[in-house]
Amino acid sequence: MRVTLIHPNELGEPEVNRWRALQAADPAFDNPFLSPEFTIAVGALRDDVRVAVISEGSETVGFFPFERHPMGIGLPVAAGLTDAQGLVHGKGASIDAKRLIKACGLGVFEFDHLMAGQPLLGGPHQTFPSPIIDLRDGWEPYTAFLRENSGKTYKSTLAKSRKLQRDVGELRHDYATTDLAPLRALLGWKTDQYRRTGRTDRFAHRWIRELVERLLATQSETFAGVLDMIYVDGEPMAGHFGLRTRTTLVGWFPSYDTSFAKYSPGLIHHLAMAEAASAAGIGVIDMGRGQKEYKEKLKNGEYRVAEGRVARPGPAAGVHWMLRVPIRKTRATVLANPLLHRTADRALKTYGRLRTALQS
Repeated sequence: MRVTLIHPNELGEPEVNRWRALQAADPAFDNPFLSPEFTIAVGALRDDVRVAVISEGSETVGFFPFERHPMGIGLPVAAGLTDAQGLVHGKGASIDAKRLIKACGLGVFEFDHLMAGQPLLGGPHQTFPSPIIDLRDGWEPYTAFLRENSGKTYKSTLAKSRKLQRDVGELRHDYATTDLAPLRALLGWKTDQYRRTGRTDRFAHRWIRELVERLLATQSETFAGVLDMIYVDGEPMAGHFGLRTRTTLVGWFPSYDTSFAKYSPGLIHHLAMAEAASAAGIGVIDMGRGQKEYKEKLKNGEYRVAEGRVARPGPAAGVHWMLRVPIRKTRATVLANPLLHRTADRALKTYGRLRTALQS
């Protein structure tokens, strides 16, 4: 195994084409966060992104994108934003995880959404469900599943959609638009949501806003930013920005105008998005790890993702363990316990309300 480290902007057309070919050859890599276009876009905005090009003999057998932080600590590209992480490699490649991170100049590599079957899973880790909407059998079988398994959710969402149109006006859905105006409306709602629920506002970081706009402008058959918006009486009501490969759409930034909350605009939007995505050839909508009520109501399958680390003996691994592992274990305990999770969520929302009141 030979490893060459480069910045994403040094990837030439042969390397990008090889990366795409390896990704297309294995369904496990069918996720836009694992596409070369995503790493290249993030690398254009962050100096700490690197790509390890892995070779065996004269053949390139893998690509490992990562962020290199001080003290030899490595993280996935756009850590904290992505719902799929890992390296893209050939099925027959022999990749030793500790040798790889050593060649990358890392003492430890931490992950929280590592895809199944990765060579990086040799160390301690936990796995978690990542709910999906599986549309590979088509739209009608999916809605039949919802009728049978979602309780009142599917029927009540259709009823609220009809009531919304009676009360307010006609619904219109724009799927895969590249207009910046609805994107900015969506990001405004998302910022309000972060503040309201006590979370950190990701879009306070200029590079993240710029990344989303760059990805929206990236449109090809195998990779694209996907923005869609539901309008009622001509006004934006709910939307989502995500990424797609040819057949997988990842859920990333959904939000809605809270003045329409009583109509369940998020569910109305997600059903409209799923129907349009299915018609456009999408087979799977990956909603991402995390316990959200709408995910439980809409899912008809799940993937597994892992949280953990790969570490070599040394100071970096020790410091990382002290700073990160106890926190990660505590977080996993809270998320796994419904009572603790609800209590923490209520505390965050209370903090969000207080913060919003003080800011206003």
